[in-house]
Amino acid sequence: MTGPKLTERTAVLSTTTIFNIASLPEDKYTYIINLHKINDIKNLDSFIDAVNQKLETKGYFFCSVETKDQRKKRVLKKFPPVLNYILYTFDFVVKRVLPKLKFTRPLYFFLTHGNNAVISRAEALGRLSRGGFRIRQESFIGNYLCIEAKKIFEPFTINENIYGPLIALQRVGKNGEIMKVYKLRTMHPYSEYIQDYVYRLHDLEDGGKFKNDFRVTSWGAVCRKIWLDELPMIINYFKGNMKLVGVRPLSRQYFELYSKEVRERRIRYKPGLIPPFYVDMPDDLESIQASEIKYFNSYDKHPFRTDFKYFWKSWWNILFRHARSR
Repeated sequence: MTGPKLTERTAVLSTTTIFNIASLPEDKYTYIINLHKINDIKNLDSFIDAVNQKLETKGYFFCSVETKDQRKKRVLKKFPPVLNYILYTFDFVVKRVLPKLKFTRPLYFFLTHGNNAVISRAEALGRLSRGGFRIRQESFIGNYLCIEAKKIFEPFTINENIYGPLIALQRVGKNGEIMKVYKLRTMHPYSEYIQDYVYRLHDLEDGGKFKNDFRVTSWGAVCRKIWLDELPMIINYFKGNMKLVGVRPLSRQYFELYSKEVRERRIRYKPGLIPPFYVDMPDDLESIQASEIKYFNSYDKHPFRTDFKYFWKSWWNILFRHARSR
């Protein structure tokens, strides 16, 4: 991964502390390599921010992580049958359930001291992306996922509530303003930061969702099939920044995938709980945009009649044509 990029301004460490990054003698580096797995770094977001500050723009950071799937394989292989699943269940509760809930988080830190945290592939990539990096390469080597990332910009603000089951996602609303859309979490933490990366990897499937989206959890996939994840958007309806029928509120990354014409048209309207997708059931990004333009043209002429028609046609397709949000 790293060979051609190594220069005299390369730093190689094996550390879990921000102090060791901040104490590097040079002001700026072209490459920082940390040989210690990031699972053991307690303040990982702040650590990544410190690496960002020590790198010049377009500099590289190399790190490794034991993903949750690799951890599961290791635990199950380490112990004999039956006992291995008992121990894995205990490990799952302590390392994956306790840190997700605000009232159990102190117990998690008391039991583990924050060491050997369980991190999914999506979370590891997302944390780096939040920290101002673009993922360049990733490869499973031995028991770890090794990642090379390139510094592109300054880090986004750290979200202290990223693990909660109810999340507020930043979406592009009316007039281009960034609004918070409430949903139940169906993806691994930090997944929203790698939307453009997933698009580059897998493109879109029918219906405008990402193909092979490793960000979605098993529980999240079930929630999406029955729309349970979208119920909290009722909060947005009562707050007045969404209406009953209208186009989906999009993340900034997904919004940029649209053509300029459609982006400019979109921000003239409130987004909605029930999108035109369920009426036309388009199968790719181009046809999704065409479906939305068709809705806007109809809405401009007859607002109430258009939303009334789209509401009932959407439910007809959902109930009898099996239209689903995947």
